[in-house]
Amino acid sequence: MYALRAVRVVSSGATSNSTFVAVMLEPTHLDENWNLAMTEPDLSNVYRSYIACLNSQDWTRLTQFVHDDVYYNDQRIGLSGYRTMLERDFAEIPDLHFDIELMVTDPAYVAARLRFNCTPKGKFLGLDVNGGTVTFTENVFYEFRGERIGQVWSVIDKAAIEAQL
Repeated sequence: MYALRAVRVVSSGATSNSTFVAVMLEPTHLDENWNLAMTEPDLSNVYRSYIACLNSQDWTRLTQFVHDDVYYNDQRIGLSGYRTMLERDFAEIPDLHFDIELMVTDPAYVAARLRFNCTPKGKFLGLDVNGGTVTFTENVFYEFRGERIGQVWSVIDKAAIEAQL
């Protein structure tokens, strides 16, 4: 049995907000009532909820989105290390806000380009920002285990920050 599946690419920026949809057939199964059974979570909505959790700094909800055994750039940091990293980021950058500029979802994966416009208090990525406002992006890939993030690969555009200093 095959079911239609849509993969969405969402792009939003200062000048445009567009969605591209690709439709494909993929194997699925029927439940006992002959209805299509959900085989994968809607990672687009899960990811948007995760970003809202970060932006509200609702650390008690983080466990809903991040696996206990999470890896960050191929190092196991666990949920407590992940939370500590985020709390430190918000302490060093009080106006930190995650804006999804581009998102692509596929079974078990989310890829996103996040945009930041913020004022780090002191050093950021080894650079003396010292309260200056900087704009930069992060390209980040997530591997999900069910509805929770199990692996994160992140690359921040440090050159964009250097060009603004």
